[in-house]
Amino acid sequence: MIKIKETLSKGKGVFAAKAFKKGDIVLVKRIAKECESNNPHATQYGIDRFVLHDEVSTNLNHSCDSNCGIRVNEAGQHLLVAMKDIAIGEEITLDYAMENYRIEFFPPQCMCGSPNCRGKITGWKDLTKEKKEEYRSWAAPVLFELDAIYEAKKKQEERVAANH
Repeated sequence: MIKIKETLSKGKGVFAAKAFKKGDIVLVKRIAKECESNNPHATQYGIDRFVLHDEVSTNLNHSCDSNCGIRVNEAGQHLLVAMKDIAIGEEITLDYAMENYRIEFFPPQCMCGSPNCRGKITGWKDLTKEKKEEYRSWAAPVLFELDAIYEAKKKQEERVAANH
């Protein structure tokens, strides 16, 4: 059970109406529609595939120290899963880098307020190797696929450049 309400400083947010234990499914992010391109509320599902999720999902605020991560079910839906215990009334947050390879539409300054704040909202491609490893079981699998694709492209470009 969750509810949408106003936060003190970030507009609307999603809050726990019941307690969740680490590993609990907090919500199923239902796809509302496909997008022609990336936008501030889009989630990346492939190199050039972006979707909009339902209203609840679009009200999830970013945190560099989020309490939820992503798992994908058999139907390909993103499940928001508790990475740690979440108390009743606590804001449910997601590090947007856990499901978006690149972030293009947010202000330069992150406002999550976490002691571990990176200073700006980044996509997966901008995370350190250590952070990616920390998120390994909490990030959308497509991000690892995109890393491999972009790394292969980069190596190909380097080979082409070396031969010219």
